[in-house]
Amino acid sequence: MADFFFYGTLRHLPLLRIVLGRDVADPAPEAARLADHGVFQVDETPFPHFAAAPGCEAVGILVRGVTEEETQRLRFYEGGFDFDVRPVLVELESGDTVRAEVFYPDADHAPSERRWSLSDWERDWSEISVCAADEVMAWYGRKSADEIAVAFPSIRRRASALVAGRRRTPDPERNLSRDVIVAAHHHPYAKFFSLQEIDVQVRQYDGAMSEVLNRAAILVGEAAVVLPYDPVRDCVMLVEQFRAPVFMAGDPAPWIWEPIAGLLEPGEAAETAARREALEEAGLSLGQLESAGEMYSSTGSSTEYLHLFVGLADLGGDVTGTGGTDEGEDIRSKVIGYSELMQGIDAGHYKDMPLVTTALWLARHRDRLRTSP
Repeated sequence: MADFFFYGTLRHLPLLRIVLGRDVADPAPEAARLADHGVFQVDETPFPHFAAAPGCEAVGILVRGVTEEETQRLRFYEGGFDFDVRPVLVELESGDTVRAEVFYPDADHAPSERRWSLSDWERDWSEISVCAADEVMAWYGRKSADEIAVAFPSIRRRASALVAGRRRTPDPERNLSRDVIVAAHHHPYAKFFSLQEIDVQVRQYDGAMSEVLNRAAILVGEAAVVLPYDPVRDCVMLVEQFRAPVFMAGDPAPWIWEPIAGLLEPGEAAETAARREALEEAGLSLGQLESAGEMYSSTGSSTEYLHLFVGLADLGGDVTGTGGTDEGEDIRSKVIGYSELMQGIDAGHYKDMPLVTTALWLARHRDRLRTSP
């Protein structure tokens, strides 16, 4: 067994429980500190950086009696973040000095000069981090730490979407703790998207609980979708790209015309994501954003939650022909008149649900947008 000193996010006990796979109340963690070290903020991330810093003091907790199996779980969780384990001497509140193991980050992760705050992190990021750790540790023993490191940005996006979903308005007629019983939760696949299964019982309309049902869903995240519209020229911009799911459905026309769209990053507002994606995919700066609704894209198969917008823009002059080189994207764009758009919708030429939805929203609000100052 070993004793570990935790200075960063693992001081948050709900997160530590998930990583260790057990409660940490017996023995209870002890307050500890490490001289000549500091915990600093990594710029533009919520994560801490631990480094030698003469005259500083790193505050943390000491967890005693960590088993070899729990150590391997810690190495798996931290291993994907380029950490190494080293021995240190920490001081307890009693004044006693204890030898403990500590995770040192890779030297390439340069910190800022700002001290990292556990309370700020717990307020803004702990719920997302706990959800992400749930998925990460579900892969312990089945994936390597390096594989998890590659998948971690997608895992965090899914965790952020899960937290956002929990905060939506509850059903006033039902109580999830009483009306839905999850017997098992399975993680058969995870990369850019995740496939998860649950064995679940659901209260039926006659009041009885159903038999145990196996149900699956593709976990995607939240996405911002924006249809750029020029109210002066009365035209819109569409983007086209190859869509593998359409090809895998057997459709002979898998290049799809769509609005601009992209997944939200953790902590990112939908409006910010819409503007970012417009720049990345089409080199387009948007003006006013009009909300065209929020909805699930496919409630029977996917957790994807869409924030739909119509974005006012100047679509005159040169239009970027191609864009979106990140993650293998190959995108082209075109500008078409409103009448041509609606003729294509009526003729069934366009197959993308967000495009049809935003186009129909535009049809209802076009007169207002064209006459507004």
